[in-house]
Order: sequence, then C-alpha cells, then structure tokens
Amino acid sequence: MRLVLVGGGGFRVPLVYRALLARRGLGVDELVLHDVDAGRLAAISQVLRPDPGVRVRLETSLAGAVADADFVFSAIRVGGVAGRVADERRALAAGVLGQETVGAGGLAYGLRTLPAALELARTVAELAPRAWLINFTNPAGMITEASRAVLGEKVIGICDSPVGLVRRACRALRIPQAELQAGEVVADYAGINHLGWLRALRLDGRDLLPGLLASDTALASFEEGRLFGAPLLRALGAVPNEYLYFYYRRAEVLAALAAGPTRGEVVRREQEEFYAAAAARPAEAAELWEATRRRREESYLAEARDQPRDAHDLAGGGYQEVALDLMQALSGGPASRSIVNVANGATLPELPPDLVIEVPCRVDGTGAHPLPVAPLELHQLGLIASVRASERAAIEAIGTGSAAAALRAFALSPLVDSTATAQRLLDGLLTDDPALARILT
Repeated sequence: MRLVLVGGGGFRVPLVYRALLARRGLGVDELVLHDVDAGRLAAISQVLRPDPGVRVRLETSLAGAVADADFVFSAIRVGGVAGRVADERRALAAGVLGQETVGAGGLAYGLRTLPAALELARTVAELAPRAWLINFTNPAGMITEASRAVLGEKVIGICDSPVGLVRRACRALRIPQAELQAGEVVADYAGINHLGWLRALRLDGRDLLPGLLASDTALASFEEGRLFGAPLLRALGAVPNEYLYFYYRRAEVLAALAAGPTRGEVVRREQEEFYAAAAARPAEAAELWEATRRRREESYLAEARDQPRDAHDLAGGGYQEVALDLMQALSGGPASRSIVNVANGATLPELPPDLVIEVPCRVDGTGAHPLPVAPLELHQLGLIASVRASERAAIEAIGTGSAAAALRAFALSPLVDSTATAQRLLDGLLTDDPALARILT
C-alpha cells in the first residue's frame, strides 16, 4: 500500500512515520514524502529511522508523488511559517485576534491555502482516483469542505483536538483507558473544526459529564477545565474545544498577545533553528528534532494559559493516531468510531446538508458515517453559522476570483469588529501576497 504525505518536509512528519512503524498490520510498504522545499525534505528524512518494511521516497513533484496512491495525507502550509507570522501581525495591527486558524488569521491562511488544496484534490482525482484524501491542512473544516467539491466523500478532515478533549475528560473522571479504547465510552461532541463542544459522555448508558462539571477537583485536573474555569463550564453545561477560548476570552488573548511574541514568531524561530542545525549536523537530526518537538508541545496555546501543560495534557491527542485509525478502517480493517470532519447530511438538520461538520462517525471501508448527536443549542448554532458563513465566503472568493466575496468573509467573521477592519485586513493581505492578489479581482 502506498501512502503519500503532501507537506512531507513539515516538522510533525516524524510523528506519522513512527506511528506507521508501530502499525505493521496496516500494510503500508511505501511512504512518499512530497514537499516543494527540497531542503526541508532532506532535513526531515534524516530524522526518520530507516526500516526495511517501509520504503521512504522523497518527491518535489506533486504528480510524481500522488500517482497511484492508496491514501494521501494533506498537511501543507502555503507561505510557510512566515505567512503565518504575517497573518497574525496584520490582524493584531488592526486590533483583532491573529490566531492562525480562527478569525482574521484563519481566513487569511485559508484564502492563501485554498488554491493549493484544490490543485491537490484535482491531482488526486486524476492520478489516484481510488485514493482517500485525509486532510490535516488548516483551517481543516474550510479546506475539507472546499475539497469535497472535487472529491466528494473521498475526502475526510481530521483534527486531534476533539479526541484529546475526550481522553482528558475520561481521565479526569477516572474512566479506564481500556474502556475508552474498547469503544464503551460514547461521546456526544458536535460542531465544526476548532469550534465544538463535548455535551455528554456516556458509559453504560449513564451520562458522566454532569458529575465532571460539578467537581472543582476534576475540572482542575485537565487542560480545558483549567482553561475555561468551572463557572463558565457549568453555565454552558458542556466542555468546549480548546479553540473556543479565542471566542469566549477574546480580550484576555489579545492582551496576552500584545505583551509578547505571537505563536507564529515562536514557531518560526524554533523551526529555523532546527532546520539549520539539521542541515549542518545531519547525524544529530533526530535528537535536535526531539528537543524542538518537546518545547513546541509544551508551549502550545501558551497565549491561552498561565501555566505549563502537564504530562497528561501532552499525551491527550495525536493527530497521527487519528489519521491511522481512519486509514485502518477505510482500508478494510475493523470498523471504528472517530470524531472527524464530514458532510452534515441530516445529522444536524438546522445546518445545510453539504456543510462539513465535526462529529463522531462510524468509519468503515465505505467511508465515514455520522452518528446521531443531540441538537445544537442556540448559541452553538449561532457561532457555527456565522463562522462557517465566513469560511464559505472565502471558498467562494477563490472559486470565483471575487475580492468582494473575500471582503464578505472577513466582514462576517465574529472575531472581526467592523467592515472597515475587514477592508483593512483584506487590503493588507493582498499587498503582502501578490499571488493571491492576482486571483482576487
């Protein structure tokens, strides 16, 4: 079986490779790493431990990488970390949040990424028509929804935040991991990517979430409990995805960002140091990568926290495991249950059928099929509708070349405070990105 990882020079690629080696039963005998940056490909290849069971091939040609693939993982970052830094700083200069996947930062990232994501989808459709495309690329909901216009059900989006939340909540409730892994715990989680809520957690038919929300000690024992605080969680009657901090605590995040470097600036410094050191000392690449990875995970979402992440929080997610679980079920292994990004259908009837949502699904050889979840509450529906309307305007902008649609995308975002700010954000983006300016007229 041939697995292609587009964005194969990316920093997190060794996590996928290690997970792949731990799962011999998947049958992957060739891993193709594609990246437009040959230097980054070479550096990452030095981190990977050679294994006779999985041949690793490096490719800078997209067509050469994708041809005859069985699975394609997309983890691209158009514009690199420099683009992220520019997005974050441009937003902060306009007085709004600059996080890379939500608000103004996420829209800029999405507009820049959509042309490449659609090119990838068309290349897969032409050269690997039997392949499943598993999308990691952020903003994952927007990119997955746009890619479905080309690949339909053959594209599924993933994120490690929901599964990490469920695992941490189960640990706070002292639910044995064996029961979680056996599928005996049923999570009612619903939303869109980076905008969802855990509304129930059932074991043997009994909802344990009210007990979690009632316990100060349990809430203080895991990241989301500390992040949002007991009063807000009890008021909501649910545990939000960690990215909802940027909506519920916008003022605090803006103040924190104003006081220091952005997350993109921190990541850029660490990555530049790693790739330069790995090129100069290839024999030490694995050790350099491991040290950088640990620092990066410990500082994840630091703008939303006032204390370091603990070992349980660091172990909570793992998008490489989510991807391989999905791959195993899609390739004929036992059916599984996972929280992924798929078309709504009739799952949440208050939303359009073709809108991509993030909910628990049954995954088998025919695809990912949403499982029943409770209806959305009004405030959940309102946030989802406004955010996805904004993202859909961005998709329309790239599909039609309409600068007016791009302006609408910024103006509709609940994290952009005025139409004047929206125009400023779009003008700045088009000035900084001539390639995008040639698309949007």
